[in-house]
Amino acid sequence: MYVRTAYVTGDPAKIDQALDGLLVEAVKRLSDQPGYRGYGLFADRELGKIAMGSWWDTLEHAQSSNEHLQQRRTELLAPFAATTAVMTLEALAYTPSPRVEPGAGFRLGRFQVPPDTIDRMAELFRATGIPGLEAAPGFVGAALLADRRTGMGSLGTLWANREALVASRSVQATARAKAAEQTPLNVIALEEFEVLVVDRRD
Repeated sequence: MYVRTAYVTGDPAKIDQALDGLLVEAVKRLSDQPGYRGYGLFADRELGKIAMGSWWDTLEHAQSSNEHLQQRRTELLAPFAATTAVMTLEALAYTPSPRVEPGAGFRLGRFQVPPDTIDRMAELFRATGIPGLEAAPGFVGAALLADRRTGMGSLGTLWANREALVASRSVQATARAKAAEQTPLNVIALEEFEVLVVDRRD
């Protein structure tokens, strides 16, 4: 499985217009493409950030869909976007299709590891990371993504509501510290978002 991510920044005063367009069109346009397996839309309205991820069964389908949809994505984001970064990552480990309700929260951690440690990291996440998260109140789902060539990746976790998101900060901080003891992990960003859409069909 592969995930095409988009990270968009802009004027917070203009973010709602872009989000409204994405809410209306994104899932329909994406699901019309071969190999579609899911989509997530997350926002930080206060600072002016949008994070998105579309899920694909193969790298080829991820690339083909991007060619077909990038112009419309640009148009939808145009009222808001000052910067847009798009990349495609491999989904190394993830929980089954999550079910979220309005008010859910999303935490995104970006990291870098030596590329030759990626499989070991994914193994540890499946063996201990996911079970630890599943024991935390309000946990809904998680996905570990990475680029095997560069060692750049991300871990996204979903929480049932804002309260669970806040309460889980210490839980995930402890897990990150343990992961850093077992693999040469450098966390380079840590952010939290409002969940607007989660559609997974794996």
